Amino acid sequence: MSASIVVCGSGIVGLATALAFARKGEAVTLVGPRPTVQNLSQDEFFARVYALSPASQRFLASIGVWALIDARRLTSVQAMEIHGDGNGLLNLNAWQSAQSELAWIVESSEIERVLVQAAQVMGLRWVTEKFASYAPGALTTDRGTTLEAELFIAADGAQSPLRAAAGLTVESRPYGATALVAHFNCSVPHQGTALQWFGSEGVLALLPMPDTAQGPQVSMVWSLKEAIANEVLAMPAAQQASALQTRLAAATAGRLGALTLRSAVHGFPLTLNQSPIIGDCLALAGDAAHRLHPLAGQGLNLGLGDVQALVDTVAARESFRSPGDPMVLRRYRRLRAEPVMAMRLVTDGLARLFDIQHAPVVWLRNTGMNLAEKLPFIKRQLIAGASR
Repeated sequence: MSASIVVCGSGIVGLATALAFARKGEAVTLVGPRPTVQNLSQDEFFARVYALSPASQRFLASIGVWALIDARRLTSVQAMEIHGDGNGLLNLNAWQSAQSELAWIVESSEIERVLVQAAQVMGLRWVTEKFASYAPGALTTDRGTTLEAELFIAADGAQSPLRAAAGLTVESRPYGATALVAHFNCSVPHQGTALQWFGSEGVLALLPMPDTAQGPQVSMVWSLKEAIANEVLAMPAAQQASALQTRLAAATAGRLGALTLRSAVHGFPLTLNQSPIIGDCLALAGDAAHRLHPLAGQGLNLGLGDVQALVDTVAARESFRSPGDPMVLRRYRRLRAEPVMAMRLVTDGLARLFDIQHAPVVWLRNTGMNLAEKLPFIKRQLIAGASR
């Protein structure tokens, strides 16, 4: 079986890559099991949510899937409220940069649902088998299907079996922290505001979610030090709910009133991963290429940026070049070098900065936040950076 392009990985990044190539008229095949689309009730929500930037929204619209997202499961972020670990406070609003929204919060399962739906409508060539092995020019699945192509794309996650089989190394540094993820009812409306606190135990984010029958709802992403996170995860359900609610009340100073756990709690270990973005007739995208600290919520946005850059670069190649031509792949690498490095420096730098608990450093970072709060130009720059 042959194709010009084979995309390995049927998650959000893999599906988006295959659909984008198909819309450009490229002969593309997607490899990977079909995601299980969960039928949730109006008051049930999938654990993992993403903050999609305006750039990601425009890209998803360009491949025909944004309009398919259920509006009842989508929340626009109008503002961000960022608290330091002292008296630092920074407020960002969409109107400060003449935007209608800063971001949209949506469940990962809902994005997958609309991508699968679009793939079915387009008749995307999809081999729903698992990756087994790879040699330059050929990929074999667990059922013995062999696919030959001019370009292979690893969009198969942070552990990327294709990347490993191709012999590309990955540098991985654990943060010694685990992101706890769960949804909470709140007694005070969130008003479309994403809230974040930098504390000595980690970084806490409360993201606005659609209201339920119980009232307003937020999604918690709390990057806690590993020992604390593991202690919480090991607790019986009732004790876990009580412990989290007590910790949240202290960390947020009651900003959203009473917070009541309404879902299971999940934990995701945090690492900083860096790997080559290209190989021999091979390109990496999303978590297969890089993984960052989630404090800025930009992981998926960065991955979709990879997809758009890769698809546009391959589609714009000279007629005498194949999709996997080394020159084409180097162009893709150059396009992604600056945005990936910039986001890595910001997220890793902030994570390291707020780990330092010396009094002069604490004073300096909180003073810096308060200074930025008074400078509209700086706010516009911060919003523009997060909107890419």
